[in-house]
Formats: sequence, structure tokens, C-alpha cells
Amino acid sequence: MPVEHVLDRTRQNTLKRRLTSWSLAGFGVGVIIGTGIFTLVGVEAKAHAGPAVVVSFMIAGLVAALAALCYAELASAVPTAGSAYTYAFATLGELFAWIIGWDLLLEFALGAAVVSRSWSGYVANLLDLPAEWFGEQATVNIGAVFIIAVLTVVAVAGIRESSRLTNLLVVVKVSVCVLIVVAGLFFVRGANLDPFVPPAKPAEAGASLVDQPLIQAVAGLEQSVFGFGGVLTAAAVVFFAYTGFEALANLGEETKNPKRDLPRGLLGSLAVCTVLYVAVALVLTAVVDYRKIDEGAPISAAFQSVGAPWVGALVGLGAITGLTSVMMVELVTLGRIGFAMSRDGLLPRPFSEVHPRWRTPHRMTIAIAVLIMLLAGLVPITELADMVSIGALSGFFIVALAVPVLRRRNPELERPFRVPLSPVLPVVTALACLYLMSNLDVFTWLRFGVWLLLGLLIYLFYGRRHSVLAHGAGKGTGKGTEPGPGMKDGGAGD
Repeated sequence: MPVEHVLDRTRQNTLKRRLTSWSLAGFGVGVIIGTGIFTLVGVEAKAHAGPAVVVSFMIAGLVAALAALCYAELASAVPTAGSAYTYAFATLGELFAWIIGWDLLLEFALGAAVVSRSWSGYVANLLDLPAEWFGEQATVNIGAVFIIAVLTVVAVAGIRESSRLTNLLVVVKVSVCVLIVVAGLFFVRGANLDPFVPPAKPAEAGASLVDQPLIQAVAGLEQSVFGFGGVLTAAAVVFFAYTGFEALANLGEETKNPKRDLPRGLLGSLAVCTVLYVAVALVLTAVVDYRKIDEGAPISAAFQSVGAPWVGALVGLGAITGLTSVMMVELVTLGRIGFAMSRDGLLPRPFSEVHPRWRTPHRMTIAIAVLIMLLAGLVPITELADMVSIGALSGFFIVALAVPVLRRRNPELERPFRVPLSPVLPVVTALACLYLMSNLDVFTWLRFGVWLLLGLLIYLFYGRRHSVLAHGAGKGTGKGTEPGPGMKDGGAGD
């Protein structure tokens, strides 16, 4: 599918341009800072890396930065909804586009479900709510379902309203992150950082082959934790914490000056979040022995253990606001990905219609929110989390390859931002993503394979037959292929 057709589809059915670089930066920080900084930092320090979880965050941040450079070039050259899905469509063809779009739906839907359950747990802890309704042991997690339902209403009401709420929440949680670092300095104990990289040791007895990192299983190595291998495993898992920045690339059609603002929003928000992650990880592991970290609410519990419960309470508040903003951006992103796929005929055409008043893809947003509520209400966090990382890394792999492919196929395309040292840097990015994926466990790979197989079957029996390309590029046959009322000439007003 040529780039010209991608841009033509964008012109036929557009979203309202309302966002600036500051709005994008707010969205980026809003979705990146969440479960990673409030939960995963403690979980991975205790399970795999010890204090060296700081290095894990640096490694994951470096790979995310490389991927962000690739995203920035593609987003500035092809400013349209759909992110990696659209880029794959423009460079690698319809089948690859479907695979990556299906993959992105998995990543963000599961991510929102994971975060909603974390949100429910923090609220229950802060307000002393009944665990049978809000905890991980609940048959149906009412808190998780409730917050997704509320935020879906905001996401449908409009991108500007979503942006305002997200930016307000971002101010609160960034302030709390700064508080964690500053307050934590008064309770630092150097002994807690020794050894910085705990020596490798065999995994607990009873661990099966499917629980082993793929790279260890393929190489026939003994299953182990900690050491440098543990640092890499933790890096693959905490990559979950960085996945949010790609949400910005889905907002190209709603950005006032995408060729300038998208690269700024992507790289700027990622830089801010990386600094905060590393600082908080260092403080946490210096305040409390990594072997004694509480996995449910690690930062709050750490301050409570050193006699500063008021800081723990503020951290709980920051976690709640932080996780809320993550879910807000993920719901907005999911609506845009599904909107782009439907506009190309790979999903039912009614999902590509936008609301006549709010100018948002309301049908897609509501449909995916129902799925998230089912997952969030019934499936434990441990069954969902690693799938987000493998989905994100596979998406970044495709984006990295798309950069040199698009340069070769469309050298005349205007690129306000260009990845330096291409094609070397994009290839290095793709290899780095694959290497981190290989440090995820075998069971995660098996579940990922099942999801891709299901998506392939849907494409073969529906998407391929109904796609825009199947009926002639730019013509289409469905209701969603032509501009609706008030959508001509670049979209409707407020």
C-alpha cells in the first residue's frame, strides 16, 4: 500500500486537529509514568535484578529511545492515526499491517486491563475498601471495571477533554515522583545497594521450562535469576513501563503541526520519564533491602517501613492519579488504532465513523472498552503483564524496519525529522528489540503465538475480503470510506 494512499485515506475521513507539542508531552508522560514506576520497579528488583534494576531501566530506556527516533521520523512523514499499523501498511503491505495492528490492540488492551487492576488495588489500600471487590483475589474486580467505564465516557467526549484531564493528572503524579526522590534521600542506606548486582543463582525448585526466558531455553542453559541475566530479564519486563510513548504517534491527525510537534512530544516525554524512573528505582533500592520489598505497593511500603507513613500516603495518591492518566491515554490510543484499521476495511466499517458532535471514534472506543472491562474484571495481573512487553517490542521491531524501507520506496517524501545513521541505527534498534523479547519467558511467547494465529485467521476470513485494497485503493465499498456530514475540507469544528 503506497504512502499516497495512506494519506488519501486520512484526507477522506479526518479527526479534528487540536493538540500542540505541550499537549503531546502531557499525554506521553501521562501514559509512560504509571505501573512501571509505582509497581514494576519493586517487583523486578525483588525477583530478578536487585538494586541493578536501575540498570534494567536504563537498558529498556535506551531501546525505547532508539525506537522513538524511528517513530519520530515516520510520525512526522506520515502524520495519521494508527501509529505502527499505518507505517507498516505504507511500507510492508497489508498483511504486515494487520499483524502489527492486531498486536497493538493486544498491547494496549492488556495494558489498560493491567493498570486498572493496579489502580483498584491502590484505591482499596488507601481507602481500606473490601478486598473481595477490589483486590487481586476478587472474583470480579469491581474497581477495575468501574474506572474503565468512567474513563471511557471522557475518551468518547473528546480529545481536548481527554488531554485536559490527562495533563492535570500528570502534574500531580510528577510532583509525587519528585517527592519520592527528595524524601527518599533522607532515608538512604548505602548497605542496601551492596551488592548492586546480586550474584546469579538457580531458579526456585519446581519452575518449569515455560517459565524460563526463551534465550536460556534455546541455549540449553540452567534456569537462573539475578546476575547480569537477571538484569536483562528485568529490562525486558520493565519495558512495559516505556511502551506508552508510542501512543503519541496515534495522534498525528489531531496534532496542529505534526511534523514539528510529534518528534518533540515523543522524545521529550521519553527523556523526562527515563530520568524519573532511574531516580525512583535508585531511591527505592537504597531505602529498603531489595529482598524485603513489598510487591503490592513497594514505594508506599518502603516509606512506611522507615517511619514516614505520610510520604507513603502521598505516594498512594500519586499512584492512583498516575494510573488513571495511563488508562486515559490507552483508551484514546485504542480508539485511534481501531479507527485506522476500520477505515482500511480490515475491521467492520462502522468502527471508522466519528461522532457527529465530539469528532471522536466513539464506536471503536466503546467496543474495546467493553473488552478491557471483561479482562480487568476477571483476569489477574500476573496473567496479563508480560504480554504487553512482547507486544510492544514486536511493534517497535516493525517500526524500526519500516524506516529504511520507506526511505527506499519513497525517497521524495518530506521528512522534517530523520533518524541519524540510517539504515544502521534502525537495524540496531530492531535487533535490540528482538534481544529483549528473547529474555521473556517461553509461556509468554506461546500465548503471543496463539494471539497472532487468531489474528491471522480473522484477516484471512474477513479482513482480506473487505479491505480497501481488495476493492481498489481509495474506492472502498463501505459506509466508512466516504466523508460523513461535516467531515469534508479537513474535518468539522468544535
